[in-house]
Amino acid sequence: MSLSDQFLQTDDLHPIDIVEHLAEYNQWEFDRVADDQISMAITGQWRTYTITLAWSGQDETLRMICTFEMEPPEDKKAQIHEILNAVNDKCWAGAFTYWHEQRLMVYRYGLVLSGGQEASPEQIDQIISTATTVCERYYPAFQLVAWGDKSCDEAMQVAIAEAYGRA
Repeated sequence: MSLSDQFLQTDDLHPIDIVEHLAEYNQWEFDRVADDQISMAITGQWRTYTITLAWSGQDETLRMICTFEMEPPEDKKAQIHEILNAVNDKCWAGAFTYWHEQRLMVYRYGLVLSGGQEASPEQIDQIISTATTVCERYYPAFQLVAWGDKSCDEAMQVAIAEAYGRA
């Protein structure tokens, strides 16, 4: 059964309602912050990621941010920006940024649904899945640059290497 088949067939299902159903289905911790916003905690191999989705009816965009704490040493700021640029060159959907004041690494994505389009449960599930996948993939590279004294190129080799098995 597809994700779409699990939802009531209605002409006006709010995108955040879909996210809430996905969170319940996957047993993720979540908080419906407002009618147009939901926040979830999803545990990965490296971190627990906070994923927030917000619907803006004004510009018909479903915005997603996935954050995790990261407090690199102050003297690594230039290297963090270098690795961010390298990682973003590899990301086809979404992009990373670092919020220095909050000490958060952020992966952002926006799904534009102009003209009255509606997001499907499969699309929303893919957005969430992609966010956790790319965060898991590049987390070690961010760590190696911030604390492992590795160059951006060395860190990227770790991130893009194919893994065979798991220790």
